[in-house]
Amino acid sequence: MGLRPNLLTRRAAGVASTTLALLLSTAAVGVVPAASAYSAAPEGASCAEPTDVHSDARVRGGSKAAHKRHDPNELTAKQVQEREADFAAALRNSTLRSKSSLRAGATEGKTVALAAVTVPVVVHVIQRDSTRAGGNIPDSLINSQITVLNQAYSGATGGAATGFTFQLQQINRVTNAAWYPIVQGSSAERQMKTSLRTGGKNTLNMYLGELSDDLLGWATFPKRSLDVMDGVVVLGESLPGGTATNYNQGDTGTHEIGHWLNLYHTFQGGCSGSGDSVSDTPAEASPAFQCPTGRDTCTATGKDPITNFMDYTYDSCMYQFTAGQASRMVNAWTAYRAA
Repeated sequence: MGLRPNLLTRRAAGVASTTLALLLSTAAVGVVPAASAYSAAPEGASCAEPTDVHSDARVRGGSKAAHKRHDPNELTAKQVQEREADFAAALRNSTLRSKSSLRAGATEGKTVALAAVTVPVVVHVIQRDSTRAGGNIPDSLINSQITVLNQAYSGATGGAATGFTFQLQQINRVTNAAWYPIVQGSSAERQMKTSLRTGGKNTLNMYLGELSDDLLGWATFPKRSLDVMDGVVVLGESLPGGTATNYNQGDTGTHEIGHWLNLYHTFQGGCSGSGDSVSDTPAEASPAFQCPTGRDTCTATGKDPITNFMDYTYDSCMYQFTAGQASRMVNAWTAYRAA
């Protein structure tokens, strides 16, 4: 607690204006491929998409037991290997297309770069009835959530600037008791998303409402083909000003969108292997809850990244992405979501 005393002031003051270009390369800062995963996709190969359909969740609670009970979707080593192989192949294909475009445009020899990306956002408010208790959160909370996302992803809260800006396009309110609460992995969730999802792979669909199993949210990882399940699900009361104590500054949304942009948890893989496949996030044996300042669970250099948006700490404790995570998200956008 108290790690970012100026955060609320910064959020109230508005979003910092950030413009940057990030290199599109598998050698970009912080992208650490597992050797077995990348060697599984040799030059020129067209790797099939990973077979897993898992999403990733953020849980509410103050103990390791809560994580084990409520987050059955953390990726296995095999699933990570499949995803990393697909990521390498998809990025290679997109880079080859970019090089071809450069040659056609007589700009040979210049570095391929991506300017700041604006992500269109469609918010679906799933409610049991027209009351706040029934899921009908006000527009003001949704607008505040967009502000929080833009501050987090611009680096205004103290982390690396990522180049992503989020622009609200539509708020869609749906009263359907059969979809409330939203149950992860259920046929009702699939029916809901099949009925409501709009836009292409570059459009972020957020589903807000009461969630099952004490979850704060979950998200899908990107794929080369558009999946109707694509998007993020977030507890409505976790939005800024909501009633979810310790988780009501909007960083569940920040966390889940990180997954949507291909980030793993900081504790993915524990202390061994390539971990979260980002070089500048110190290894972490398990998720951190609350705000355990000074926690250090691995012998590798660096204390646990408890202030990172991709851990499980209180919203008041997390405030940053790293440069390596920013590079990974940009590369993932190029590989999976760019038009």
